Amino acid sequence: MATAIATAKALRRSLLLRHTSAVVRHLNSSPSSLSAAPPLSLGHTLPEPEFTPPPPHASAALLQLDDHRQLFGSLPASKLIHASLVLQASAAEAVVDLGTRIMTSRLAELEPFRGIVYGVVRRTFYEHFCAGETTSAAAEKVREVNAAGLRAMLDFAVEYTADNDACDRNLEGFLDTVDCAISLPPSSVSFVVVKITAITPLSLLQRMSDLLRWQQSNPSFHLPWRNQQTSIPIFSKSTPLYHTQTEPPHLTEQELHDLRLAAQRLHKLCLRCSQSNLPLMVDAEDTKLQPAIDHMAYSAAVEHNTGSTPVVYNTIQAYLKDAKERLVLAARAADEMGLAMGIKLVRGAYMSSERRIASRLGFESPVHDTIGETHACYDDCARFMIDRVGSGSDGLVLATHNAESGRLAARRAREVGVEQQGRIEFAQLYGMAESLSMGLKNAGFRVSKYMPFGPIDVVMPYLIRRAEENRGMLSTSGLDRELMRRELKRRVKAAIFSNSNGQE
Repeated sequence: MATAIATAKALRRSLLLRHTSAVVRHLNSSPSSLSAAPPLSLGHTLPEPEFTPPPPHASAALLQLDDHRQLFGSLPASKLIHASLVLQASAAEAVVDLGTRIMTSRLAELEPFRGIVYGVVRRTFYEHFCAGETTSAAAEKVREVNAAGLRAMLDFAVEYTADNDACDRNLEGFLDTVDCAISLPPSSVSFVVVKITAITPLSLLQRMSDLLRWQQSNPSFHLPWRNQQTSIPIFSKSTPLYHTQTEPPHLTEQELHDLRLAAQRLHKLCLRCSQSNLPLMVDAEDTKLQPAIDHMAYSAAVEHNTGSTPVVYNTIQAYLKDAKERLVLAARAADEMGLAMGIKLVRGAYMSSERRIASRLGFESPVHDTIGETHACYDDCARFMIDRVGSGSDGLVLATHNAESGRLAARRAREVGVEQQGRIEFAQLYGMAESLSMGLKNAGFRVSKYMPFGPIDVVMPYLIRRAEENRGMLSTSGLDRELMRRELKRRVKAAIFSNSNGQE
């Protein structure tokens, strides 16, 4: 154990030394060599994209992402340095691999090694990507974000529960999150986020998804707990159903009881949000669970989205090949029922696992074959929903770290004339894509940061999943890192110049 502790301490010292030296090199480099600065040398790393100014097309003037002083001038130097170090480490595949191995190892469950691991994570990745361990800590972070002109999506980051007692405890955490949100300055919190996996036993969601898939392939198969006459479609003709290859048994009496409890939890949370004039965002999961989540989210929407603005927002993942078809079908059904449609559009976070499962079962991946196809699907879905917002009462959250998607959506929103109506929100993860967030805010749009919070042992699965599933996204933080380095260099030069004048 002493050897393991010594190894962990040595690893931490080594990482900090390497990261600090990298920042110093960047600060001291000349302007001509700045864009060619090499990535941190910690084994194999993903290629670091070079900074290039926005392309000079019609939307470029709307969204400016190259002015480091305008984007990061209000941040303290200490935060800039900390953010640069964490983003640099996050972009290094070797660091991500080592970190996930340590956090998921058996040693991480034993004291005092557990305390060392959690201590390092808390002061680095947790502090950068999470809003704190309690609602009061999260509230303080929301105030900081709001002072910069941004809003917050508050996410009590619990997930994957196995029993009703845990689901009840989690519900109280979500209700406390709503109370926290309404105690803050008006409009500083844009959404409260809920994971259906946190208020419904995981095994029940798997069973429901199997039954829903089987009914889709066998329409005569009756599910007494699903009213198809008043439900929003969750599948399209192209939706793959390979997860369920044999007829599953119907829900047992205990499972039906658990489903009623889960529906009651979601209803209670929706009511609290509705009474607080605060929309509820339902997060997405992988395709093995998503049918049940869509069913519960859309069922809640049918009940609560009857006013002029949506209360419940569901999430569409654009990296799935059937995303646009399902979005159109859901929108058409909402129109027929006279509902306000609430949608959060994301690219998706389960690419590796989706492809791996499909390959193991001998089926084509449900994920687009190329990143270009995913971008095209996202932009197509965004345009479809922006146009709907412009002509109706729908609400849309465009969650993206892709600058070009941001430009295209911002241009279309301005063309349609809906950027100031408060029914379109851009969103990025807390601690990421800061330049895009600030650029959109400066262009006059509402922008939120997705802010997970909770005890570090509870949030650890979230951090591990983000690291494992979003390697590519983390590696594309080059624009933020480049602009932060430029801003730090400007401040160093200004300090030196000021000091020199003072001595004269």
